Formats: sequence, C-alpha cells, structure tokens
Amino acid sequence: MNTKQVIIITDGDQYAQQAIDYIAKTLGGTSLSEFAGNPSAYKPRDIIQAVYQAKKNPVFVLVDDAGVFGIGSGEETILALANDPIITILGVVAVAAHSKNMEWSRVTLSIDQEGQIIEHGVDKEGVPVSEVGRINGDTVYILDQMDLPNVIAIGDIGKMHGYDDKSKGYPITLKAIELILERGVTIE
Repeated sequence: MNTKQVIIITDGDQYAQQAIDYIAKTLGGTSLSEFAGNPSAYKPRDIIQAVYQAKKNPVFVLVDDAGVFGIGSGEETILALANDPIITILGVVAVAAHSKNMEWSRVTLSIDQEGQIIEHGVDKEGVPVSEVGRINGDTVYILDQMDLPNVIAIGDIGKMHGYDDKSKGYPITLKAIELILERGVTIE
C-alpha cells in the first residue's frame, strides 16, 4: 500500500467539517469530515481504515475531544495515526479554544485572524496572545509530547468574528493548510 499523507485538524464541529470539505475540493485531497464530531465518536481503527481507503492525498482528518482533559478520543486518534507505518503526518492545524481545562501545546507558528503569520499563539478568535509559540485548546494536549511537523495554530475554524467565514472561502484555515502543503507535498 502506498503511503498516506495526512493533515490533522484539531476541531470537529460542523463549521470545521464544512471548511475542510470546501478546502479539499479547492486544493485536492480527501476530506474525512464524515468521521468528525464534537467529540469524535469513531474509534482510531475506523479512522485509520478510512485513511487507507482514501483515493487522494492529502487526507484531512478532523479530531476533537470536546475538552476532555488529558488524552481524549481526539488525542487517541492522533497517537494512532502517528504510530501507523503507512501514514505520514504532514502537519497539524491546531485550533485554539477557550478550554476550561487549559490544555496547551507548542506550535511551529500561528496565523492570526487577519491572515498574518506570527510567532505568538492566538486565541479562539484568532487574536494574538502574549505567549510565543504556544496555544490553548481542547485537542492539543498530546501534540506537545510528539515530534510532529508543521503545527500551525489558528483560531476557531469558520468563525473568528467572520474573518474565516465561508463566504470568504475560509481564508485563515486555507492559509494554514497551504503552509503545510508548501513544505514539500505533492497533491494527487
């Protein structure tokens, strides 16, 4: 079996699903939005099987544990994807949240609500925060403990006070995915 190239998105609500479906159609690749949810209801093995069956790379996998502290269903899926010998994780779109449990992760860089690439983290609205290279979120706990490439932080997908709106083509989410893809990936 050929290697499957995966981009993980740490959000699974309906806005994120719609955004990733749109971006997969725009850029190419396979959206697995039907396996998303808030929280993710599918087992990691089901998602891995869907990745194997995806016809085009990259495969967009949405994971969300709805704020469960520690390793929730979203993080279990991230671990399973990272440990699979056929799957290569190209990067992660790490979505900030007003997490009640204050999980956090280091990130490679962030994109604020205006589309600027910055070294500081961002909040749920895509507004820069004081922390350099770090965000708070619901499904980011495990990212800091893994060696994953291209962890790009953004605010809440499809929202950010309208800056990432569907009518605008989800420009912030699109830019995050384009940054991941620019780092040496061929879209089929």
